[in-house]
Amino acid sequence: MIEISPQQLPALSRWFPTGSPGPAALAEHVLTTGVGLWWADHPDRPRVLAVSCADHVLLRGDPSVLTQDALARFAGRYVETPARFWPSLGSAFERVVPWERMLYVHQPQAPVSLPRTPRGVTVRRLTPQDVPALAAMDSENAWVHASWGGPGGLAASGHGWAAFAKGRVLSVACTYFLGSAYEDIAVVTVPDRRRERLALACVAGLAADIQARGHTASWCCSRDNRPSRLLAWTAGFRLTREYVHHVTGRALAHEVGRRAAEPSHHRARPRIVMTG
Repeated sequence: MIEISPQQLPALSRWFPTGSPGPAALAEHVLTTGVGLWWADHPDRPRVLAVSCADHVLLRGDPSVLTQDALARFAGRYVETPARFWPSLGSAFERVVPWERMLYVHQPQAPVSLPRTPRGVTVRRLTPQDVPALAAMDSENAWVHASWGGPGGLAASGHGWAAFAKGRVLSVACTYFLGSAYEDIAVVTVPDRRRERLALACVAGLAADIQARGHTASWCCSRDNRPSRLLAWTAGFRLTREYVHHVTGRALAHEVGRRAAEPSHHRARPRIVMTG
């Protein structure tokens, strides 16, 4: 697949319907913010179209036109796509792991008990002055601002809330994918300050902002992530549907040249894990 510019995009209504919660908001986020890339099998009248942002990819169209190496650039990503693409993923990567996900939507009428802020902690909306504090977070938490292009983008967006203590960010809740009707959110808390309900306080502030914008907050998490599911419920989110996205391993196309040069007894069979 090749990268195309936003000016080359076909009419997107049949590819990525607007106004949907969860991962579907990714396409709208890229159109709105400019953070992310568009891909197609051909720039004119494409039959396969993909949009990527942070480590996430939405893939749509007709998989029958794809060659084995067409999807290689999506190695190490979270790919959400219709089931008809699953065999193509299995052929493109040495490992493909299905990940069952749960989609929650915020219900403003749901009862929420707001926590008392711990002494010395301030919970507020992020501002451009918070860039250094966001940048100072551990690298394992940097994913939370990846969909905005980095800490500067998130801090300036007006779409994030954080808990601070002595200038340090303890917890962040932010819009991860900004849609026209729904804002899919992300939450992270530093390990040493968990179980203080800081994430709940940040989510409450963010959800109020989202509602004031005339939008609805959505929340996606792994089916096995019980703490995230519990936090979503406590913050007033309710389960809407379940879906599957796939985590891709290394691209097989990148391994062809190396394996061809190896003695046959050194070659390992790719491990493909797929759902039926």
